[in-house]
Amino acid sequence: MTTTTPLASIDSADSVRGAYARLREQISKVIVGQDEVVDEMLMAIFSRGHAVVVGVPGLAKTLLISTISRTLSLDFSRIQFTPDLMPSDITGTEVIQEDKSSGQRQLKFVRGPVFANVILADEINRTPPKTQAALLEAMQEHQVTVGGTRHLLPEPFFVLATQNPIEQEGTYPLPEAQLDRFMFQIHISYPTENEEIEIVRRTSEKSHAHVSPVIDAMGIAKVQEVVRKTPVADHVIKYALRLVRSTRVKEPMDGGLARPKLVQEYVAWGAGPRASEYLIQAAKAKAVLVGATHVTPEHVRAIAKPVLRHRMLLNFNAEADQVTSDAIVEGLLANVPVEGTSAEEKRQMEKVMR
Repeated sequence: MTTTTPLASIDSADSVRGAYARLREQISKVIVGQDEVVDEMLMAIFSRGHAVVVGVPGLAKTLLISTISRTLSLDFSRIQFTPDLMPSDITGTEVIQEDKSSGQRQLKFVRGPVFANVILADEINRTPPKTQAALLEAMQEHQVTVGGTRHLLPEPFFVLATQNPIEQEGTYPLPEAQLDRFMFQIHISYPTENEEIEIVRRTSEKSHAHVSPVIDAMGIAKVQEVVRKTPVADHVIKYALRLVRSTRVKEPMDGGLARPKLVQEYVAWGAGPRASEYLIQAAKAKAVLVGATHVTPEHVRAIAKPVLRHRMLLNFNAEADQVTSDAIVEGLLANVPVEGTSAEEKRQMEKVMR
């Protein structure tokens, strides 16, 4: 027996938060802690975005994604990426079939595992560029092309990937164009001592927690519509743009603002326009989940790291000085002003911050 949320109930921000609370309740039956990681995964889904989870082995990255998929009444497919994986292994291929009655032969397309709503791309950086290119088309266009024919993927469609940051033997770094298609790069860290005690206790028991689906495809579409319609003022959009444009070391700064020193010293290439789009989309999801009626600069700041950390190319100086992309984002948040240089933007900000 499932507990799928009635479709008619997903029509407002309050109903979205209700569905979110039930999702968190089901996920917590299996996943211990990692509240921020779970929040970011759900925000990506609510914003029509893909996400890649980066963490060392043993942190339940795969279990987290598979558990989330079980709370969604959607088709789920897991693809284990390996160095010998070919594009046809994920997209599908054309095979010759013979009609037994007529004896005629014809090509028939057999769908691959990418034809699902939720794709778990496990160890995504272990497959060669040719296969990555096939996945890139699926992520961006929600389709695959085989034999010159386009095949549309089911909606909604999400790629939730995992990546190991320490074991680099036999891996293929993801191209920047593909990284840019992921709304979030989510970093998962070690559990606390109490959380690890609970993990050991659960895994040593014989029984397994049962996770019930909470929401289906139509419900998710309604959630995404509620998030999309969340109002955002122009001055908040301009703040998001200031954060992104400040990373572009080869571009002049707007409004006479000074580029943060960390960016000047350690960034070789900044984030593109997709970063600005995702900052606002994710900030809308954040605003809905925390009960706000509109997006504020604080919501943008709250999701800046997972949106920006994988969209900046750092130079050799950063590697030598052990400066991470998260440190760059922290520098941006500390040095890029929330209010703009125009008097109107300042008036808008004063009104919001009262």
